Amino acid sequence: MSALTRTTPAAADNDAAPEREWRPPSYWPFVIPALVVVLAIIIFPWLFTIWMSLNEWKVGSPTTFVGFANYWRLPNDPRFVEAVGHTILYTVLSVLLPLVFGTLAAVVFHAKFPGRGFLRGVFIMPMMATPVAIALVWTMMFHPQLGVLNYLLSLAGLPPQLWVFHPATVIPSLVLVETWQWTPLVMLIVLGGLAAIPVEPYESAQIDGAGVWQMFRYITLPLITPFLFIAGMIRMIDAVKSFDIIFAITQGGPGSASETINLYLYSVAFIYYDLGYGSAIAVVFFLLIIAMAAMMLHLRQRTLWTEIGGGA
Repeated sequence: MSALTRTTPAAADNDAAPEREWRPPSYWPFVIPALVVVLAIIIFPWLFTIWMSLNEWKVGSPTTFVGFANYWRLPNDPRFVEAVGHTILYTVLSVLLPLVFGTLAAVVFHAKFPGRGFLRGVFIMPMMATPVAIALVWTMMFHPQLGVLNYLLSLAGLPPQLWVFHPATVIPSLVLVETWQWTPLVMLIVLGGLAAIPVEPYESAQIDGAGVWQMFRYITLPLITPFLFIAGMIRMIDAVKSFDIIFAITQGGPGSASETINLYLYSVAFIYYDLGYGSAIAVVFFLLIIAMAAMMLHLRQRTLWTEIGGGA
């Protein structure tokens, strides 16, 4: 009886061995179409772009392999270096200002007052408008003689400005448009954070005699910091690759005073038809976006959320 007991499991293992052989997963027929789409519209275009960046290729001329020559041109191209500076300045301002005003608006709209829902709906309307319509409206507002902005300045006793028609004010003017359009997005994200904060810390702070600013500084701001990082990353990625608003209002002008990397890439590839050099700019531009996103993630990991000495 004991011999049968010892041999029965072995026999059972031998019977089950064929069942443990590898078989193709049953879900592969559903995964393969998605893989084909990813390879076709994401992987292949980037591989082709990298290949083009290693060649000298102008429309109408045969391709010539030049290796990294297109990349070595970039640091010596003053227009590209200027475009990098414009992109960084435009991105920094387009992230900081919506974060500040969006947080302020979220705090205001988080409070309960009559008509709050209606005013929230009005406040987020700029986010729904199309870029071309926004550019058309703001171009008329920026007009030095007929624009409403200079009229408002005259009512305040201030001199008129050239806005997007002067190199010194064109980028701040474009940032004004960006801030007006995307501050509501930051407000919505921060509102979600404010709604998740419990009321107990505020009740304890009021008992201890804390004021409004102290409660915001030591309770609200630390608890909504993760939401601010999310909003900042979304805004950074969107601002660094901004094209439509800038192109529709200034087309990179006056001169090249508002030409970002995106606009310079467009000019090189579709005006000068230098596809090889334009592809090199596209690759460097993509790496710049990855580096900025990695920097934001690193800062987020270094920030303490709720645990002392712990990261997010």
